[in-house]
Amino acid sequence: MAEIAITALEFDTDAATAWDRIAARATVWLGDSAVAPRDAIVLVPLAQHLALARRAFGRQGGWLPRVETTRTLAAALPPGAASPEGAVSFDIAQDRLRARQMLLAQAWARQWAQRDAKAFEQTVARLVDCAHRLARRSIAVAPVLRPAWEAQARALLAVGDAPGNTERLLARLAFEWVNASSPWPSDTLFALRPAAWLQVRAGGADALADAVLQAADPPVPRLVLQADPLQADPLAAAPLRSDLQRAACEDFEDESERTAAHLIALLQQGCRPLALIAQDRLLVRRVGALLARHDVPVLDETGWKLSTTRAAAGVMALLRAASPVASTDELLDWLKALPSGVEGAPSAGAVDALEQALRRSGCARRDAMAALELQGAADTLRTWAHECLAPLADAGRLALARWTELLRETLSATGQWAALQADVAGQQVLRTLRLDAPDRAWRALAETLPLRLQDFVQAVDEALEQAVFEPPAPAQAPAVVITPLRRAVLRPFAAAVLPGADDRRLGVPAAPDALLGEALSVALGLPSTEQRQHEEALALAHLLRTPQVLFLHRHHDEGETLGGSVLLERLALLRERAGRPVLQPDDPRRVTSLVPTPQPRPAPAAGGQLPAALSASAVEALRDCPYRFFSRAVLRLQERDELDDEAQKRDYGTWLHDVLLHFHQARPQPRSVAEDMAQLRRIAQERRAAAGLDADSFLPFEATFERFAAHYADWLQRRDATGAQWLEGESDREAAPPELAGTLLRGRIDRIDRLPGPGGTRQLIDYKTGPHDALRKKVREPLEDTQLAFYAALEMLGSEQADPQALEAMYLALDDSGGIQEVPHPEVPVTARVLVDSLAAELRRVRAGEPLPALGDGPVCEHCEARGLCRRDHWDADASPNETE
Repeated sequence: MAEIAITALEFDTDAATAWDRIAARATVWLGDSAVAPRDAIVLVPLAQHLALARRAFGRQGGWLPRVETTRTLAAALPPGAASPEGAVSFDIAQDRLRARQMLLAQAWARQWAQRDAKAFEQTVARLVDCAHRLARRSIAVAPVLRPAWEAQARALLAVGDAPGNTERLLARLAFEWVNASSPWPSDTLFALRPAAWLQVRAGGADALADAVLQAADPPVPRLVLQADPLQADPLAAAPLRSDLQRAACEDFEDESERTAAHLIALLQQGCRPLALIAQDRLLVRRVGALLARHDVPVLDETGWKLSTTRAAAGVMALLRAASPVASTDELLDWLKALPSGVEGAPSAGAVDALEQALRRSGCARRDAMAALELQGAADTLRTWAHECLAPLADAGRLALARWTELLRETLSATGQWAALQADVAGQQVLRTLRLDAPDRAWRALAETLPLRLQDFVQAVDEALEQAVFEPPAPAQAPAVVITPLRRAVLRPFAAAVLPGADDRRLGVPAAPDALLGEALSVALGLPSTEQRQHEEALALAHLLRTPQVLFLHRHHDEGETLGGSVLLERLALLRERAGRPVLQPDDPRRVTSLVPTPQPRPAPAAGGQLPAALSASAVEALRDCPYRFFSRAVLRLQERDELDDEAQKRDYGTWLHDVLLHFHQARPQPRSVAEDMAQLRRIAQERRAAAGLDADSFLPFEATFERFAAHYADWLQRRDATGAQWLEGESDREAAPPELAGTLLRGRIDRIDRLPGPGGTRQLIDYKTGPHDALRKKVREPLEDTQLAFYAALEMLGSEQADPQALEAMYLALDDSGGIQEVPHPEVPVTARVLVDSLAAELRRVRAGEPLPALGDGPVCEHCEARGLCRRDHWDADASPNETE
C-alpha cells in the first residue's frame, strides 16, 4: 500500500521563490513516480494561489498539472447526488430562516420565542453557527467513513439531564440537520481518480484536501508539499533577512493616518504591490478612504457588509416605509433614496413640498397623513406613495415567496428595480434576496415559511447584514491589496503593513462554539483553540517572508488601554535574541504649521428686514444676545423638528396644555378631588389619541401625569376655596404699541383667571413643566423676566377689558416634586411698561443701522442653535463684542 509522501520545503525564501521550489519538487517527484504532469492534480490552499502555482509550473517547462483548490475542483466536476431539501446551505440568512422554522415546530421553542424574542433570535444564530461548524467537519470526512463519524457524534451529543441540557439539545438538533444534509456537493472529489494527487500545505491543515488524499486508492501516488515550518513555534522559523518595524500610535485616527502614510511612502519608494492586512476591519476601511484621496488603486479582497451600500439602504428604506406603523421620517428617507430621472418617480421639489407640510403639521406617523390637508405636488406624492406601499403594508401573513414577489413588484413600480440592475452592488442585493433567479432550495423554503411584514423586514435586513460586498477590481493594477492575514500566505508582496497588532485583535484565542464548548468540539474533530492559534501564528510566519513588514497598534481604543499583541511581543523577543531587532520607524506624515486665524465676532445689521411682529421668544432672544435675534427674527432661520413618533418632553408639554384647556372648558363649577382626577384621566386619554401620540412611547409621561393629576386636583381645590375662577385658556393676543412704530407684539397666553375682590383683577398664568427653583430665580429680578412681562403687555394693550392696574401674573410649575408651585411675578404692569419702553429704544437703534453683535457670554451660548453660525468657538479670545467686522 502506497503511503502519502511528505516533502518539507525550506522556509528561508520569499513567497515567489517558494512557488518555484514547490513546482520544481513536484516536477521531480512526478518524474520519479512515472506520472505525466497533465494527468496529476495539484491542490493549493487558496484561489489566490492558482495563478501563482500555474506560472511556477509553467517555468518548469513541459505539460502543466491541473492546479485547483478543493472548491474550484468540485465546482468543475459533474454534479453528484443532489443535496436533500432543507440541507445546510452555508448561506447564513437562508439557514437562519430554516433553523427558525425548525425550532418553531417545537412547542417549547414557540413559548421561548413569545417569552423572550431577542434571546430566541440569538439562539437561532448559535444553532446555525454550530451547524456550519459540524457541516464543515462532515464534509471533510470521506463518505465511506462518514457513518462511523456520525455514530460517534450522536453518542457524544446524547441529551441527558445534566446542566447545560438546553445547549446539548440545540447542538444535537444542529447535528441531525447536518446529518440530513448529506451527501455534500464536494463528495465528488472522493470519486475522482487522477494519476497522482499533490497537495500544497500552507497556513495549516486543509481538512478536506487531507481527507481526499487519505481516501485515494492506494496505488495512486500522493505527495504533500509541506510549505509550513515544522518547528513548534512558527515565528522562530521566520527568515531574519526581512526588515520588521513596529509603530505604536495613540488612538484610532492616529493609527489610521500613520498606516495610510506608510503605505504611500512605500509606494513612493517603488514598492508594489503592498499588502494591507485587514486585522482591524473598521480601521482598514478608514485607511482605504484615506488612500482614495490620493488616488491609490486598491483591491479589497475582504469587502464590506452589503447592508452598508446605497443599493441595500434603498431596499431597506422601502420596507421600513411600508410598515403600517412607519414614521413620516422613514417615509421621507425612502422618497429621498429613490433614483432620479425615472418615469413616474416623484421630483425633488415634490418631496421637499411634502416634507415642509409634514414638519409644519408635526405629523410623525405615516398612517396619520391621510387626515392632512395637502395641496399640489405634496398631495399627488402622498397618493403615489400610498399606492406604491399599499401592497406590502396590507398583505397580512404570507409565505416568504409571496413577500419576495410583492417586493419585486413594488421595486419595479417605484423605479428602484432598474436602478438595482444597473448597479454592481444592486445586482448583488437582487441575488442575495433571491429577487432575480431563486434557486431550488430557497424556493422550497420560501413557499412553506409564513411571515408577517415585520418578520420579512427582519429577514431581509439580516440577509443584507450577513452578505459581503466585494467591489470590482480597479481598472489598473492594484498598488495595495487589502486581505486577511490567512489569505496573505505564500503571496509575493513587496511589503506588508499590519495595523491592529494589539492584544485585542492579533493572537487572541477565538471563543469555542457556544453550544459545543471546547472539549466536545475537539472530540468531534473540530479545530481546537490551540490549533486555531497555531494556524494564526503560521500565517504570521508566512507574512514575515515578505521583504518589509510594518506592525502598528494603538495605546487607547474607546477608553480602553491596549498593549501590543502577544505574538508581536514574542516575535520582538526572538528577533532581539537573533540580533535583528524590530525597529521603530519614523513617522512619514508631514508636519504642516498653521497660522491661527481667529474669527472676529459677527455684528450684522438688520438692514430694514425687521419682522412685522415679535413674539415673546424673539424679544427674549434680542435681550439675551442680539445675534441670536438676528438669526431667528431677521434671517428667519430655525431648526427643523424631527418627525419622530417617539414622545419627547416637548410633546408632553404641548399635550398637557391641551389637556388642561379641555379640562377647564368642561368644568363650569368646582367639583370634588375624585371627580376632577377622573375627568383629567379621561380627557388625557382623549387628547393623546387626538394628537396621534404613540401609546408605548408615551408610557413614561403617563406615569408622570398620574402624579401630576393628584397634585393638580388638590391645588385646584385650594384655588377654588380662594374664589379664583378660570376665564379662558390658550388665548391669542396682539398689540400695536405706538412706541414700537408699527411693530406688533403677538403671543398666546396659557391661561387667564379672575381673582376675587373688587376691581375684577385678572391673573395671567404661564404653565411650566420644569422645577420651580429656576422660575423663582427668574422672577427674583422682575425686569429680567421677559415672558410674563411680555404677556402682561399684550393683555394691557391688546384687550379692551383689561385694567392695567388690575393685572397679576405668575408661573405655575406643574411637575415639581413638591406638588403644584405658584411663582408670582411682582408688579407685572410696571415691568410690562418698562419692557415696552426698552424694546422701543432697542428697535429704534436697530432701525438706525446699529449692529446686532454676538455676545458670547453666559449660559445662553451652551444651547444656542446659532452657535455654529456665529462661529462662537473660533473667535479671537481678546476681542470684545464691540470689535466688529
